[in-house]
Amino acid sequence: MTAGRGRAKLPAQLPPKSVVGLDPAWSRLVATTDHSGQDVEWHLLDSYAQRSDVEPRLTLLCVHGNPSWSFLWRSVLAAAPDDLRVIAVDQLDMGFSERTGRSRRLADRVEDLSRLTERLGLNGPVVAVAHDWGGPVALGWALQWNTRSDRTLAGVVLTNTAVHQPAGSRASSLIRAARSRPMLKPVTVSSTAFIRGAVDMCRPRPSRAVRDGYLAPYRSADRRHAIADFVADIPLEPEHPTASTLDSIAAGLADLSSIPVALFWGPNDPVFSDLYLHDFEQRLPHADVHRFAGAHHFVQEEGDVAGAIFDWVGFRCLTGEDQSRPHPLPHPRPQASSGGEANQTISRPMWSALSEAEPLKAAVLELSGSTRHTTFDGLSVRVSEFGAGLASFGIQRGSRVALMIPPGIDLNTALYGCWRAGVVAVVIDSALGPANMTKAIRSANPEHLIAIPKALAAAKVLGWPGRRISTDEIDAICAAGRSPDRGSDAGSEPGSNAWDGRDLSTADGSDLALLGFTSGSTGPSKGVLYEHRQLEAQRDLLASIYKVEATDALVAAFAPFALYGPALGITSVVPDMDITKPATLTAVALAEAVAEVDATLVFASPAALANVVATAADLTDIHREALGGVRLLLSAGAPVNPELFARAQTLVPNAEAHTPYGMTEVLPVADVSLVSLAAASGQGVCVGPPCVGVEVRIEPLTRVSDNRHREQADGPVMGEVEIRADHVMHGYDRLWWTQFKARTADGWHRSGDVGWIDDQSRLWIGGRVGDVISTAVGPLMPVPLELAAESVAGVSRAAAVGVGPQGCQVVAIVVETTNPPRHNGLAPAELVGMVR
Repeated sequence: MTAGRGRAKLPAQLPPKSVVGLDPAWSRLVATTDHSGQDVEWHLLDSYAQRSDVEPRLTLLCVHGNPSWSFLWRSVLAAAPDDLRVIAVDQLDMGFSERTGRSRRLADRVEDLSRLTERLGLNGPVVAVAHDWGGPVALGWALQWNTRSDRTLAGVVLTNTAVHQPAGSRASSLIRAARSRPMLKPVTVSSTAFIRGAVDMCRPRPSRAVRDGYLAPYRSADRRHAIADFVADIPLEPEHPTASTLDSIAAGLADLSSIPVALFWGPNDPVFSDLYLHDFEQRLPHADVHRFAGAHHFVQEEGDVAGAIFDWVGFRCLTGEDQSRPHPLPHPRPQASSGGEANQTISRPMWSALSEAEPLKAAVLELSGSTRHTTFDGLSVRVSEFGAGLASFGIQRGSRVALMIPPGIDLNTALYGCWRAGVVAVVIDSALGPANMTKAIRSANPEHLIAIPKALAAAKVLGWPGRRISTDEIDAICAAGRSPDRGSDAGSEPGSNAWDGRDLSTADGSDLALLGFTSGSTGPSKGVLYEHRQLEAQRDLLASIYKVEATDALVAAFAPFALYGPALGITSVVPDMDITKPATLTAVALAEAVAEVDATLVFASPAALANVVATAADLTDIHREALGGVRLLLSAGAPVNPELFARAQTLVPNAEAHTPYGMTEVLPVADVSLVSLAAASGQGVCVGPPCVGVEVRIEPLTRVSDNRHREQADGPVMGEVEIRADHVMHGYDRLWWTQFKARTADGWHRSGDVGWIDDQSRLWIGGRVGDVISTAVGPLMPVPLELAAESVAGVSRAAAVGVGPQGCQVVAIVVETTNPPRHNGLAPAELVGMVR
């Protein structure tokens, strides 16, 4: 591009010392030549600016985009270990680098950066780190650097950027509007609107000092011309002069297949959304991915990107004795299985009980709306047909298929059929609500969505990904997979469930089977991946600890367990309720479901039990007689109030009442009966001894959270609960850093819960690690304090929090009273005294 009219040439300069977060010792001015041979001067930040006599083990080369500057990478420089060098450049005509009076295309900027790195004389391995339109510049540079035999490209880290417009999509409306002729100069040069708008995408809005930091190099219009050049150089049309350059860089990504790559993303970015993340995943299938939930365009301002980068670099780019934090390999983003030789054959698949059970025994009954039921014979055939028919609908082995179907026959058909065909089922609890369901499904990015019509309508309105298939088409999928020698009444012949389906491959034990999402009660909802073998281990453990026999029958009033009846080979009935709204279960509906199948097992959430207890007066003697046949009452999904549990247990007088402890990542971990729970007395909530085959250990609080807790007082060791078992999840989906921190070097899962183990080997839970109160006399778990406060008359709920700096916090108790005051404020003196 030629020199711009009226553009002043301005020299490079050092940033003002008042810019927040910048150490003046980092700033350097470096003279070199640009792509045209013109003498130019760069400004850059260099953590080794004062250490020219020291050779780093590795260098991070950080490249900003538009309209930012090296200020974007200040947290990376601040967090850099002494033996790693961080260089953050200000691209020419940007930041505090020279204003050359010329405009530049992408190819020019790649060459400019290459000449700068030659001038810097970088030796040893280099990791390219980039953001926004610095991504194509850094990738173009990396591809050139990678071709040099005397240079080592150790890795690439990309944050909210793009290398091509994904097929079938348009660039964001913000970019298209800013790039239009009427808007380009007014928003990018004549005003600071483009800069301010980009920074103000962050949530929460950055401080005034940070906003001023981004504006610092762009205070006058004569310093903002390159902002317009960057926008104008985005190739939205095939004939654009930069289109071929970007195409070449995109094609060259195949050459990075052996280079470690990390994609650290802000999914709420209205410019570089998950659409671009998924495009990179297709082009770089070996990349490690971490989405910072809720983060926007400047993900560096909203998430600890620096921490993630250095953990990733230490793990992926420094090997052997150089690896600073040895951890087990967090699994990369799952890929579709090749369908070749099995890595680990499934010994007893999740669907095996369908063909092992008595053919005419009822498998699933639905009592909501019009009553439906199917036998094990019918369900077995239907599952096999469904699995075999998926390919006819374009659903291949390894694909992700989101299932938004209420528990019952259709969900069991689809779920077990997907597993039978080696397809990954994506299950999202509607209790998350539309906004969080949208975040979850966009994170999962399924290729297909099978849902009831109501959910499909929501999918269309909310823009959920995946080809949409209605549950009305389940019969058509089954018909497509039906064996030719069986009629349309395939499920009607007794004993026919031995049929195995036509051309239906069997999944490996190490193949992915399920992607489920956490409730979001302890932070943003996370996608949790399970392999077939982990689900099988979970099924077998449930059968063992609760002594499930073929003669049992289950009332499934808790959605997760509504899926396990067929796997256990027992009859399951979904009561007349909206299972996505547990409080819709009444005592009469529960009793009628129990009577329908002579149920011996009842699984229900605490919310469901609360309404059962509240409506118990409606029960007749016949209802109570039916409930007398229940031998096990199980409640899970949330903390169980012992008093409520005891009242619910009186309705099933011959049943043992149990509650398991666990989380979406591993359930169950421990189990406690109501009798034991009532008799337990200690600090926190007793969840019982670990289940058979489950190992639990406590990592002392003095060694978690970067040693932020002082030594605790004498007594049982309190700390983070760590778990090891065969049914621990495979890993988190698109949360590389979360998984990295959650798995120890010797294979333990860090639960995030804090607790202790008593002298009877019972586990007690005292809250979350992040909520521990760090006082001058040692750490305090919040839950024991909250339980004590809630025992005071007039207090319905309490929260214990720490006020003040770590290591010398004081305890504050926030309470909700049974008769709420008109205004929030300090509690009355009498209540304060009782709580204290």
